[in-house]
Amino acid sequence: MLERVLPYAKTLLSSVIKEGDVAVDATAGNGHDTVFLAELVGDSGFVYAFDIQQQAVDATKDRLKKHGLEKRVKVILDGHEHLSKYIQEEIAGAIFNLGYLPGGSHDIITKGATTISAIQQLLSRLKIGGLIVLVVYPGHEGGKEERDAVIEYVSQLPQKYVHVLRYEFINQKNDPPFLIALEKMKKLPDSE
Repeated sequence: MLERVLPYAKTLLSSVIKEGDVAVDATAGNGHDTVFLAELVGDSGFVYAFDIQQQAVDATKDRLKKHGLEKRVKVILDGHEHLSKYIQEEIAGAIFNLGYLPGGSHDIITKGATTISAIQQLLSRLKIGGLIVLVVYPGHEGGKEERDAVIEYVSQLPQKYVHVLRYEFINQKNDPPFLIALEKMKKLPDSE
């Protein structure tokens, strides 16, 4: 059976994030991925979760508290393009859900330039064998521009250093989400 995009994102991250690791939720949203990552890293690991909306930060903190996981996570009200200000250690994995906050304003969206900046910063901190997973939603205003910018950027990453996977269902209508996964194979010469 083919896994849908969101479950497949979790399958991929589960394969690389272990107890004691550091992980990043680059788009905290309503906190579902943040809770998932916090469960993966265990008591000895840590998660950084970013969002630019107070509504998302509050929802994520509430969800973490309900699950008793708030001590494992730092929820940061800032754009993921600033993650270098907060994260110095090596990370095992990261996830992005691009687009807008479900239930929030459709005018506040992720953008290609800031997403690419965050990917670059994450790649320099990602351990060998670590993954960055992006769930791309191109069906909203501005979504196709971000999709195109991200695809152009990741397509040019040297395969010797980063393997890039695109996972999608090609017969679904209305711009279905798809997944891009970046696996770091070797230390990148120009980013570290």
